[in-house]
Amino acid sequence: MSVIEQAIVWLNDPLNWTNPGGVLDRLGEHLILSAAAVALGCLVAWPIGLWLGHTGRAGGLVVLVANVTLAIPTLALLTILPLTFLGFGRPSVIVALAVFALPPLLANAYTGVRQADPEARDAARGMGLSGWQVLRQVELPLAVPYLAAGFRTAAVQVVATAALASFVNGGGLGQIIRAGFGLDIAAGGGQILAGGVLVAALAMLVEVVLALVERAVTPRAVRAARRGANRRAADAVAGG
Repeated sequence: MSVIEQAIVWLNDPLNWTNPGGVLDRLGEHLILSAAAVALGCLVAWPIGLWLGHTGRAGGLVVLVANVTLAIPTLALLTILPLTFLGFGRPSVIVALAVFALPPLLANAYTGVRQADPEARDAARGMGLSGWQVLRQVELPLAVPYLAAGFRTAAVQVVATAALASFVNGGGLGQIIRAGFGLDIAAGGGQILAGGVLVAALAMLVEVVLALVERAVTPRAVRAARRGANRRAADAVAGG
């Protein structure tokens, strides 16, 4: 059989799904790792991004931190962190993936607040609201679509990258791929491909679900403005 046929056979075997260490177990591990990493990233990035956006300071620093974080290879972090007090296993994997999630979360939180309507901000201050109240009652609600967009990007990236967790005993769907590499290529090729398909399918499912969530939390006026900007940009490119 070809590798594709082997992968189809592997995926259609119920025991590969229900046995201990099978697809369902690994899927649960993968989702837990990804959710914990994105949650940790949100706890770190959102407060910093929102506050810096509110103050209007350190915009260059936000860009610098996002770029530096993106430049750090996730596999390198997964290799280094287990050698610290975190040890091998889930804690080090979650921290490494959270670092990978920081750039879109931080950048979108900052941009979302900076893009808030200045007139709404000035009106709130004119009513005597404190800086914290302006952030919480005016800027934060207006930044929700940007927060959703950053969350979507971070979640998809983390889900796709979490397959590397298997290299440091972190579990997840990557374990299926790793187990396939432990076999002879003629026997394990189908399992490797099946594991890759599962990771890709999960990432696409997360993308679709969060895209719907992002659309739901984005006001119609904002969506219309974005479509208009996209059309103008496309027209400019075509005209150039």
